[in-house]
Order: sequence, then structure tokens, then C-alpha cells
Amino acid sequence: MKSRWLFNVLLLALVLGIGAFIKFRPQQTVVKESAYEVSSLKLATFTKVSVEFPAKAPVAFEKIDGYWYITKPYKARADQMLVMRILSLVAAKSAQKFQATDLTQFGLDQPKLKLKFDSEEFTFGTFNPVTSEQYVAYNNFVYLLPVSYAESAQSPVEEYLDKSPFKPDEQKKIAGFDFSHLEQWEETRLNVDLADGKWKASPEKAKPTQNDMNEWFDSYWRNISVLRVEPYTPDRKTTYPSFEVKLNDGRKVHLDKIQESPELLLGRPDEGMMYHVPPDIGFTLLNPPINLGK
Repeated sequence: MKSRWLFNVLLLALVLGIGAFIKFRPQQTVVKESAYEVSSLKLATFTKVSVEFPAKAPVAFEKIDGYWYITKPYKARADQMLVMRILSLVAAKSAQKFQATDLTQFGLDQPKLKLKFDSEEFTFGTFNPVTSEQYVAYNNFVYLLPVSYAESAQSPVEEYLDKSPFKPDEQKKIAGFDFSHLEQWEETRLNVDLADGKWKASPEKAKPTQNDMNEWFDSYWRNISVLRVEPYTPDRKTTYPSFEVKLNDGRKVHLDKIQESPELLLGRPDEGMMYHVPPDIGFTLLNPPINLGK
């Protein structure tokens, strides 16, 4: 009887001990929500973005006249969607939230990446082996987020370049082409113009059909297909074949034809960019279906 009584006392002590341990053990987080908002910031409010690395030069962007431009390591138009993908971090949600008291345990004492949106700073630490997510610190808290946020920000700078030879406002205003300085059109001095919704060609013997011209323009010029983009410094000692894209506000965009094969290379001197175009698409771009009679 005495042994049974002792057993019950020991069992009670064990239960009380486990309860005390659970109640008073150190905890990093008490989850009260299914998801925590990383910030209450708004994407549209920012005008500057900086992507900083511990061992290489930063990449910086600035919003000018409503559009994002690369400002470092060189100046160029940026792919608007890729910049917005970086900024989407401000709307991220996390199932985990920790006090940023011990940065070492999250690898945030030596961040792998820093993102700065104006004066707001987000730092990226190590990865959680259980969830395969990354620790991200902002405003005295640490969150677990998908690695896609860091991957988007760490793309090579070439990936951030706008793949279109035209600024967004220019693309909407294309109203014609002056191909007269290209070898195949020098004799005919070819110009094609879109006026009042109809295409016209300068040689009198050209008989373009509207359907063919519309298909040519919509399929190849309206959403021009470019393989890649790179900085371009014009050689002042070389005169390249060239053409001009006419805009309906009177402006013209000058493009140099640097190379036609094995791929078409188009240089835009005023912006210092060169565009690589697949050869089959490149040929069609520069040869509109004007139905040139004999």
C-alpha cells in the first residue's frame, strides 16, 4: 500500500514537472495567426531600389516619370515586371515571426543580401533546413519566407534590362518606318507609314495589302522578340546600315543594323543598348510585305 502511494506521488511530481517545463520554457515565437504580414508598406510609394551583396557591386533602380530605370552599374531601361517582383517583398506573409534579438542564429549578423526600398531595409540570412525557407529581417523582426524573393533579386544585371528596343510610350506611338538606308531598300527608298489606320508604301509600284501589313506589324513589331540585351558603345569610325522608326508625335527612333547573320543585332545609339534578335524574325522585321510589283 505504501509503495502504491509513493508511486502516485512520483507520478504527480512528474506531471507537475512536465507542466512547469512547458509553461516556462524559452520560446522564440508564439503563433497566434496563420500568417504574419512582413510590412504594411505599399509598392507604389517607392522611387528607389537597391540590391546589395557582400562581395560584389550593387544593382540600383530609380523610378523616373513613372518607369523604372537601372542606375547602377550602368544606366538603362529596366524590365518593369522584374523590378515589381523585387518590390513584392513588402506584401509578403510568413507563418513564422521571431524577435530579432539574436541575429547570429538566423545568419543575419553577416547578411547574404540586402534590399533597400527608399530608406526601408530588408536583410536576408540563412536557410531553414526543415521548411527550405530563408530568414529575412525587417523592422526588428525576423520572418521565414520562400527563397524566390532572394532569387529574383540576385538575377544578373543583364536580366533586368528591358527587352524592348522602345520605351513604353514609344511602343504605343509607332506610325511608320524609314528603311531607305538599308542595303535592300536603298534603290526604292522604302518608307511605310500608318495613317488613319491604313498602311501606305512610298514606291508607287508597291501594293501592300492591309491584312498582310497589319499581321507583319502586330506579329513582329508590336511585341518584338529579343533574345537578349547588352550595353552598346557606337563605333564613331563605322557607318552602319540603319533605319528609323517613326512615331506619331513627330519623333524618330534611330536603330543601327550592326549584324544580320547568324542573328540580327540592332543598336540603339541614343540609349547605348544592343538587341539580339533571332535571324528568321530579324529578316521579317526589316522586310515588310509591300507586294512590290514588277
